[in-house]
Amino acid sequence: MILCCPICGKALQSKEKSMICENRHNFDIAKSGYVNLLMSNQSGSKRHGDDKLMVRSRHDFLEKGYYEHLLHAVFEAVLAEVSHGCVILDAGCGECYYTSYIYNHLLESGIPCSIAGVDISKAALSLGAKRNKSLELAVASVNHLPAADNSCDIILSIFAPCAEREFLRVLRDCGKLIRAVPLERHLWSLKSAVYDKPYENETEVFELEGFKLNSLCRVCRKIVLPCNEDIINLFRMTPYYYKTGIKDQQKLASLKVLETETEFGVLVYEKL
Repeated sequence: MILCCPICGKALQSKEKSMICENRHNFDIAKSGYVNLLMSNQSGSKRHGDDKLMVRSRHDFLEKGYYEHLLHAVFEAVLAEVSHGCVILDAGCGECYYTSYIYNHLLESGIPCSIAGVDISKAALSLGAKRNKSLELAVASVNHLPAADNSCDIILSIFAPCAEREFLRVLRDCGKLIRAVPLERHLWSLKSAVYDKPYENETEVFELEGFKLNSLCRVCRKIVLPCNEDIINLFRMTPYYYKTGIKDQQKLASLKVLETETEFGVLVYEKL
């Protein structure tokens, strides 16, 4: 068991329909299989994480394989760093599209590992728990990870907030952080279809305090979305949807086909 009690930090054990620590702090396991370890003082927001619309849109979009090139690139980055029995924590796992693939394919490769995922969205974890029953999943903030100090070999951070201080706490010496981030012209054609004056994504600052950047792999490919449903799902799974007025959103309503750029950076860091 990777997850630990968010109150006292002691290891959690599964017991019937709950997780409990040695100090008898008890957390119910949801019917779908995740446990809620988010303390009320760890998030000031009433809306915790991605809502059902964003989660469902992302799930339906990813299931069609449009981001498989990123999925494979992330897995190859993990495969280059992993060893038998590694502890991997996906910090911001969403509905576990990447987490589940990595777990299953490491197992198939003869490299079984312990993998846990945390996300602040209950809607995302509900789908993630149904996707793969073998994962340890918890509602939690990446800024307050329910994991012990120096307990993880690899942390994944895929389109998630980068809480480097918390990652440093949780990672073992020389542990690895693997991130996936959008690059400058990611989804440029989608944005061009919505906005009169589209803008490139802000340049990411890749240096992180306490880490050495070992590698940066650019993963770029154009994808073709052949129906309006997929175009709308892609838009709804991005932050743009929630920052865009109805007038601009409606520009996509009659669009039947879209070819757009995907540009990702897959970065591998080592804890110093």
